[in-house]
Amino acid sequence: MGVMERVSTRKKAVADSGVRLPLDRILMDDCVAAMASLPDKSIDMIFADPPYNLQLGGDLLRPDGSQVDAVDDDWDKFDSFAAYDKFTKAWLKEARRILKDNGTIWVIGSYHNIFRVGAAIQDEGYWILNDIVWRKSNPMPNFKGTRFTNAHETLIWASKSEKARYTFNYRAMKTLNDELQMRSDWLFPICGGQERLKRGGVKVHPTQKPEALLYRIMLACTKPGDVVLDPFFGTGTTGAVARRLKRHWIGIEREANYIEAAQERIEAALPLDESAVVTMQSPKAQPKVPFGALIETGMLKPGALLMDSKRRWRATVRADGSLEAEGATGSIHKLGATLQGAPSCNGWTFWHFEDADGLKPIDALRQNYILATEP
Repeated sequence: MGVMERVSTRKKAVADSGVRLPLDRILMDDCVAAMASLPDKSIDMIFADPPYNLQLGGDLLRPDGSQVDAVDDDWDKFDSFAAYDKFTKAWLKEARRILKDNGTIWVIGSYHNIFRVGAAIQDEGYWILNDIVWRKSNPMPNFKGTRFTNAHETLIWASKSEKARYTFNYRAMKTLNDELQMRSDWLFPICGGQERLKRGGVKVHPTQKPEALLYRIMLACTKPGDVVLDPFFGTGTTGAVARRLKRHWIGIEREANYIEAAQERIEAALPLDESAVVTMQSPKAQPKVPFGALIETGMLKPGALLMDSKRRWRATVRADGSLEAEGATGSIHKLGATLQGAPSCNGWTFWHFEDADGLKPIDALRQNYILATEP
Protein backbone atom coordinates (compact mmCIF):
# COMPACT_ATOMS: atom_id res chain seq x y z
CA MET A 1 0.00 0.00 0.00
CA GLY A 2 1.40 3.42 -1.00
CA VAL A 3 1.73 6.44 1.28
CA MET A 4 -1.37 8.21 -0.09
CA GLU A 5 -3.49 5.05 0.26
CA ARG A 6 -2.31 4.72 3.87
CA VAL A 7 -3.16 8.38 4.45
CA SER A 8 -6.72 7.90 3.20
CA THR A 9 -7.19 4.72 5.26
CA ARG A 10 -5.84 6.30 8.44
CA LYS A 11 -7.92 9.46 8.08
CA LYS A 12 -11.09 7.35 7.93
CA ALA A 13 -9.96 5.26 10.92
CA VAL A 14 -9.21 8.41 12.93
CA ALA A 15 -12.59 9.94 12.08
CA ASP A 16 -14.40 6.72 13.03
CA SER A 17 -12.56 5.98 16.27
CA GLY A 18 -12.09 9.33 18.04
CA VAL A 19 -8.43 8.40 18.49
CA ARG A 20 -6.42 9.99 21.31
CA LEU A 21 -3.16 11.81 20.75
CA PRO A 22 0.02 9.74 21.23
CA LEU A 23 1.52 12.31 23.59
CA ASP A 24 5.24 12.26 24.36
CA ARG A 25 5.91 9.47 21.86
CA ILE A 26 7.88 8.96 18.67
CA LEU A 27 5.91 7.55 15.72
CA MET A 28 8.14 5.55 13.39
CA ASP A 29 6.63 6.23 9.98
CA ASP A 30 6.53 8.48 6.95
CA CYS A 31 5.58 11.98 8.14
CA VAL A 32 2.46 12.32 5.93
CA ALA A 33 1.11 8.89 6.86
CA ALA A 34 1.79 9.46 10.57
CA MET A 35 0.09 12.87 10.58
CA ALA A 36 -2.92 11.24 8.92
CA SER A 37 -3.35 9.17 12.10
CA LEU A 38 -3.85 12.33 14.20
CA PRO A 39 -7.20 14.09 14.75
CA ASP A 40 -8.19 17.38 13.11
CA LYS A 41 -7.20 20.56 14.98
CA SER A 42 -5.35 18.75 17.76
CA ILE A 43 -1.87 20.32 17.71
CA ASP A 44 -0.86 23.68 19.23
CA MET A 45 2.46 24.17 17.42
CA ILE A 46 4.42 22.42 14.70
CA PHE A 47 8.17 22.74 14.31
CA ALA A 48 9.34 21.32 10.99
CA ASP A 49 12.94 20.80 9.91
CA PRO A 50 12.27 19.10 6.55
CA PRO A 51 14.90 17.78 4.13
CA TYR A 52 16.72 20.73 2.55
CA ASN A 53 17.20 19.04 -0.84
CA LEU A 54 20.81 20.26 -0.81
CA GLN A 55 21.61 18.98 -4.32
CA LEU A 56 25.22 18.32 -3.37
CA GLY A 57 27.42 17.10 -6.19
CA GLY A 58 30.37 14.95 -5.10
CA ASP A 59 32.42 15.06 -1.92
CA LEU A 60 33.18 18.35 -0.17
CA LEU A 61 36.85 18.65 0.78
CA ARG A 62 38.75 21.00 3.10
CA PRO A 63 41.94 22.73 1.88
CA ASP A 64 44.00 20.01 3.58
CA GLY A 65 42.21 17.32 1.54
CA SER A 66 40.10 15.93 4.40
CA GLN A 67 36.43 15.27 3.71
CA VAL A 68 33.70 17.42 5.24
CA ASP A 69 30.96 15.48 7.04
CA ALA A 70 28.15 16.95 4.91
CA VAL A 71 24.55 15.86 4.35
CA ASP A 72 24.56 12.98 1.87
CA ASP A 73 21.78 10.81 3.35
CA ASP A 74 19.05 9.32 1.16
CA TRP A 75 16.32 11.18 3.05
CA ASP A 76 17.65 14.49 1.66
CA LYS A 77 17.62 13.38 -2.00
CA PHE A 78 14.85 14.10 -4.50
CA ASP A 79 14.78 13.38 -8.23
CA SER A 80 13.65 16.88 -9.17
CA PHE A 81 12.30 20.16 -7.84
CA ALA A 82 8.85 18.93 -8.88
CA ALA A 83 9.24 15.86 -6.65
CA TYR A 84 10.36 18.04 -3.74
CA ASP A 85 7.44 20.44 -4.26
CA LYS A 86 4.96 17.53 -4.29
CA PHE A 87 6.42 16.19 -1.04
CA THR A 88 6.32 19.67 0.55
CA LYS A 89 2.69 20.27 -0.46
CA ALA A 90 1.65 16.87 0.94
CA TRP A 91 3.12 17.33 4.42
CA LEU A 92 2.07 20.98 4.71
CA LYS A 93 -1.51 20.02 3.83
CA GLU A 94 -1.64 17.38 6.57
CA ALA A 95 0.06 19.75 9.02
CA ARG A 96 -2.61 22.38 8.42
CA ARG A 97 -5.40 19.87 9.01
CA ILE A 98 -4.10 18.79 12.42
CA LEU A 99 -3.07 22.28 13.57
CA LYS A 100 -5.54 24.05 15.84
CA ASP A 101 -7.14 27.19 14.43
CA ASN A 102 -5.09 29.27 16.87
CA GLY A 103 -1.93 27.20 16.38
CA THR A 104 1.23 28.12 14.50
CA ILE A 105 3.85 26.38 12.41
CA TRP A 106 7.60 26.98 12.21
CA VAL A 107 9.60 25.72 9.24
CA ILE A 108 13.38 26.03 8.99
CA GLY A 109 15.46 25.79 5.83
CA SER A 110 18.42 27.06 3.83
CA TYR A 111 18.59 28.87 0.50
CA HIS A 112 18.30 25.45 -1.20
CA ASN A 113 14.66 24.99 -0.17
CA ILE A 114 13.18 27.79 1.94
CA PHE A 115 11.87 29.86 -0.98
CA ARG A 116 10.03 26.87 -2.45
CA VAL A 117 8.69 25.98 1.01
CA GLY A 118 7.61 29.58 1.61
CA ALA A 119 5.57 29.62 -1.60
CA ALA A 120 3.96 26.29 -0.68
CA ILE A 121 3.07 27.61 2.78
CA GLN A 122 1.17 30.50 1.22
CA ASP A 123 -0.42 28.25 -1.43
CA GLU A 124 -1.78 25.99 1.34
CA GLY A 125 -3.55 28.93 2.99
CA TYR A 126 -1.22 29.68 5.88
CA TRP A 127 -0.57 33.31 6.87
CA ILE A 128 3.12 34.19 7.30
CA LEU A 129 3.78 36.09 10.54
CA ASN A 130 7.57 36.44 10.41
CA ASP A 131 10.65 35.18 8.73
CA ILE A 132 13.42 34.74 11.29
CA VAL A 133 17.09 34.71 10.39
CA TRP A 134 19.16 32.37 12.54
CA ARG A 135 22.60 33.92 12.25
CA LYS A 136 25.28 31.36 13.11
CA SER A 137 28.12 32.69 15.24
CA ASN A 138 30.38 29.84 14.10
CA PRO A 139 29.35 28.82 10.56
CA MET A 140 31.18 26.30 8.42
CA PRO A 141 33.58 28.15 6.07
CA ASN A 142 33.21 28.11 2.31
CA PHE A 143 36.23 25.91 1.66
CA LYS A 144 36.37 26.46 -2.10
CA GLY A 145 36.33 30.24 -1.76
CA THR A 146 33.81 30.53 -4.60
CA ARG A 147 30.87 32.02 -2.65
CA PHE A 148 30.01 33.96 0.48
CA THR A 149 30.09 31.82 3.62
CA ASN A 150 26.61 30.45 4.32
CA ALA A 151 26.25 31.90 7.82
CA HIS A 152 22.49 31.75 8.38
CA GLU A 153 19.31 29.73 7.99
CA THR A 154 15.78 31.05 7.66
CA LEU A 155 12.72 30.15 9.71
CA ILE A 156 9.17 30.90 8.59
CA TRP A 157 6.57 31.38 11.32
CA ALA A 158 2.96 31.16 10.14
CA SER A 159 -0.58 30.90 11.46
CA LYS A 160 -3.51 29.10 9.83
CA SER A 161 -5.18 32.34 8.74
CA GLU A 162 -4.76 36.09 8.79
CA LYS A 163 -7.26 36.47 11.64
CA ALA A 164 -6.04 33.56 13.80
CA ARG A 165 -5.76 34.30 17.54
CA TYR A 166 -2.35 32.66 17.86
CA THR A 167 -0.16 32.59 20.97
CA PHE A 168 2.73 35.03 21.10
CA ASN A 169 4.35 35.60 24.49
CA TYR A 170 5.59 39.06 23.56
CA ARG A 171 6.45 40.18 27.07
CA ALA A 172 8.30 36.97 27.85
CA MET A 173 10.37 37.50 24.70
CA LYS A 174 11.10 41.07 25.76
CA THR A 175 12.19 39.89 29.20
CA LEU A 176 14.36 37.18 27.66
CA ASN A 177 16.07 39.92 25.63
CA ASP A 178 16.80 42.15 28.67
CA GLU A 179 13.62 44.16 28.15
CA LEU A 180 14.32 45.07 24.55
CA GLN A 181 11.81 44.05 21.89
CA MET A 182 12.95 40.73 20.42
CA ARG A 183 14.17 41.14 16.85
CA SER A 184 13.82 38.79 13.90
CA ASP A 185 17.57 38.10 13.64
CA TRP A 186 18.77 35.59 16.21
CA LEU A 187 22.40 34.85 16.98
CA PHE A 188 23.16 31.28 18.11
CA PRO A 189 26.15 28.98 17.56
CA ILE A 190 25.58 25.81 15.58
CA CYS A 191 25.15 22.63 17.59
CA GLY A 192 28.44 21.44 19.02
CA GLY A 193 30.28 20.35 22.14
CA GLN A 194 28.47 18.05 24.56
CA GLU A 195 25.12 18.87 22.97
CA ARG A 196 26.16 17.33 19.64
CA LEU A 197 25.16 13.65 19.71
CA LYS A 198 27.91 11.31 18.54
CA ARG A 199 28.49 7.59 18.40
CA GLY A 200 31.96 6.26 17.83
CA GLY A 201 33.16 9.81 17.27
CA VAL A 202 30.71 10.31 14.37
CA LYS A 203 27.71 12.67 14.36
CA VAL A 204 24.45 10.80 14.86
CA HIS A 205 22.62 13.36 12.68
CA PRO A 206 24.23 15.80 10.22
CA THR A 207 21.82 18.71 10.82
CA GLN A 208 21.10 18.56 14.56
CA LYS A 209 19.67 21.93 15.68
CA PRO A 210 20.81 23.72 18.86
CA GLU A 211 18.46 23.45 21.82
CA ALA A 212 18.70 27.22 22.35
CA LEU A 213 16.85 27.76 19.06
CA LEU A 214 13.93 25.51 20.05
CA TYR A 215 13.89 26.97 23.56
CA ARG A 216 13.23 30.46 22.20
CA ILE A 217 10.62 29.24 19.72
CA MET A 218 8.63 27.27 22.30
CA LEU A 219 8.85 30.02 24.90
CA ALA A 220 7.62 32.50 22.28
CA CYS A 221 4.45 30.81 21.08
CA THR A 222 3.40 27.95 23.38
CA LYS A 223 2.20 27.54 26.94
CA PRO A 224 2.86 24.76 29.48
CA GLY A 225 0.72 21.76 28.56
CA ASP A 226 0.53 22.65 24.85
CA VAL A 227 1.18 19.93 22.28
CA VAL A 228 4.17 20.43 19.96
CA LEU A 229 4.56 18.21 16.89
CA ASP A 230 7.81 17.67 14.99
CA PRO A 231 7.22 15.70 11.76
CA PHE A 232 10.98 15.41 11.05
CA PHE A 233 12.07 14.51 14.57
CA GLY A 234 15.66 13.45 13.94
CA THR A 235 17.54 13.13 17.23
CA GLY A 236 14.78 14.74 19.29
CA THR A 237 15.81 18.34 19.97
CA THR A 238 12.14 19.34 19.95
CA GLY A 239 11.19 16.60 22.40
CA ALA A 240 14.05 17.34 24.81
CA VAL A 241 13.25 21.06 24.97
CA ALA A 242 9.50 20.43 25.19
CA ARG A 243 10.01 18.13 28.16
CA ARG A 244 12.13 20.72 29.96
CA LEU A 245 9.52 23.41 29.39
CA LYS A 246 6.61 21.09 30.33
CA ARG A 247 5.06 21.01 26.89
CA HIS A 248 3.75 17.74 25.42
CA TRP A 249 5.43 16.58 22.24
CA ILE A 250 4.89 14.15 19.39
CA GLY A 251 7.75 13.16 17.11
CA ILE A 252 7.61 11.50 13.68
CA GLU A 253 10.76 9.82 12.36
CA ARG A 254 11.56 7.02 9.88
CA GLU A 255 15.19 6.26 10.78
CA ALA A 256 15.63 3.74 13.61
CA ASN A 257 19.09 5.00 14.63
CA TYR A 258 17.76 8.56 15.07
CA ILE A 259 14.82 7.29 17.13
CA GLU A 260 17.09 5.36 19.48
CA ALA A 261 19.29 8.42 20.05
CA ALA A 262 16.26 10.67 20.51
CA GLN A 263 14.65 8.43 23.11
CA GLU A 264 17.84 8.29 25.19
CA ARG A 265 18.25 12.04 24.95
CA ILE A 266 14.67 12.88 25.95
CA GLU A 267 14.71 10.49 28.89
CA ALA A 268 17.76 12.36 30.20
CA ALA A 269 16.10 15.79 29.85
CA LEU A 270 14.88 16.89 33.28
CA PRO A 271 11.62 18.91 33.39
CA LEU A 272 11.86 22.32 35.04
CA ASP A 273 10.33 23.08 38.42
CA GLU A 274 6.82 24.56 38.09
CA SER A 275 7.84 27.98 39.43
CA ALA A 276 10.74 28.17 36.98
CA VAL A 277 8.48 27.53 33.98
CA VAL A 278 6.33 30.59 34.74
CA THR A 279 7.15 33.52 32.48
CA MET A 280 6.70 37.24 32.94
CA GLN A 281 7.41 40.72 31.64
CA SER A 282 9.45 43.85 32.49
CA PRO A 283 10.63 47.35 31.31
CA LYS A 284 14.12 48.61 30.15
CA ALA A 285 17.86 47.93 29.98
CA GLN A 286 20.24 47.08 27.21
CA PRO A 287 23.53 45.37 28.00
CA LYS A 288 25.42 43.85 25.09
CA VAL A 289 24.39 40.28 25.96
CA PRO A 290 20.79 39.55 27.01
CA PHE A 291 20.60 37.65 30.29
CA GLY A 292 18.18 35.28 28.55
CA ALA A 293 20.99 34.15 26.24
CA LEU A 294 22.71 32.50 29.22
CA ILE A 295 19.55 30.48 29.88
CA GLU A 296 18.90 29.54 26.26
CA THR A 297 22.43 28.18 25.91
CA GLY A 298 22.37 26.30 29.24
CA MET A 299 25.03 28.39 31.00
CA LEU A 300 22.38 29.05 33.66
CA LYS A 301 19.37 26.79 34.04
CA PRO A 302 15.82 27.80 35.03
CA GLY A 303 15.45 27.08 38.75
CA ALA A 304 19.04 28.09 39.52
CA LEU A 305 19.63 30.27 42.59
CA LEU A 306 21.34 33.65 42.41
CA MET A 307 22.31 35.84 45.36
CA ASP A 308 23.98 39.13 46.10
CA SER A 309 27.61 39.15 47.23
CA LYS A 310 26.61 39.38 50.91
CA ARG A 311 23.97 36.62 50.60
CA ARG A 312 21.18 38.92 51.81
CA TRP A 313 18.80 37.99 49.00
CA ARG A 314 18.26 34.81 47.02
CA ALA A 315 16.48 34.79 43.67
CA THR A 316 15.24 31.97 41.45
CA VAL A 317 15.93 32.10 37.71
CA ARG A 318 12.82 31.56 35.59
CA ALA A 319 12.52 30.24 32.05
CA ASP A 320 12.20 33.63 30.35
CA GLY A 321 15.15 35.25 32.13
CA SER A 322 13.13 36.93 34.88
CA LEU A 323 14.00 36.41 38.56
CA GLU A 324 11.77 35.83 41.59
CA ALA A 325 12.67 36.70 45.19
CA GLU A 326 10.60 37.46 48.29
CA GLY A 327 7.38 37.59 46.30
CA ALA A 328 8.74 40.09 43.78
CA THR A 329 9.63 39.43 40.16
CA GLY A 330 11.59 41.29 37.52
CA SER A 331 14.67 41.36 35.34
CA ILE A 332 18.13 41.01 36.87
CA HIS A 333 18.33 44.81 36.97
CA LYS A 334 14.83 45.69 38.14
CA LEU A 335 14.60 43.05 40.87
CA GLY A 336 18.03 44.02 42.21
CA ALA A 337 16.89 47.64 42.43
CA THR A 338 13.56 46.69 44.04
CA LEU A 339 15.16 44.59 46.78
CA GLN A 340 17.64 47.34 47.63
CA GLY A 341 15.08 50.14 47.43
CA ALA A 342 17.36 51.76 44.86
CA PRO A 343 16.42 53.67 41.69
CA SER A 344 18.57 51.40 39.53
CA CYS A 345 20.87 48.39 39.67
CA ASN A 346 23.44 46.71 37.43
CA GLY A 347 22.18 43.16 37.68
CA TRP A 348 25.30 41.75 36.03
CA THR A 349 27.48 42.71 38.98
CA PHE A 350 24.81 42.55 41.72
CA TRP A 351 23.71 38.95 41.21
CA HIS A 352 26.10 36.05 41.83
CA PHE A 353 26.05 32.30 41.28
CA GLU A 354 27.92 29.76 43.36
CA ASP A 355 30.31 27.11 42.11
CA ALA A 356 33.13 25.08 43.65
CA ASP A 357 35.26 28.23 43.96
CA GLY A 358 32.59 30.26 45.76
CA LEU A 359 30.42 33.19 44.64
CA LYS A 360 30.99 34.72 41.22
CA PRO A 361 29.09 37.56 39.50
CA ILE A 362 26.90 36.49 36.60
CA ASP A 363 28.94 38.91 34.52
CA ALA A 364 31.57 36.14 34.43
CA LEU A 365 29.07 33.98 32.56
CA ARG A 366 28.35 36.85 30.20
CA GLN A 367 32.04 37.11 29.37
CA ASN A 368 32.20 33.34 28.76
CA TYR A 369 29.19 33.65 26.44
CA ILE A 370 30.88 36.44 24.47
CA LEU A 371 34.02 34.33 24.07
CA ALA A 372 31.99 31.28 22.99
CA THR A 373 30.01 33.17 20.35
CA GLU A 374 32.75 35.26 18.84
CA PRO A 375 33.21 34.47 15.12
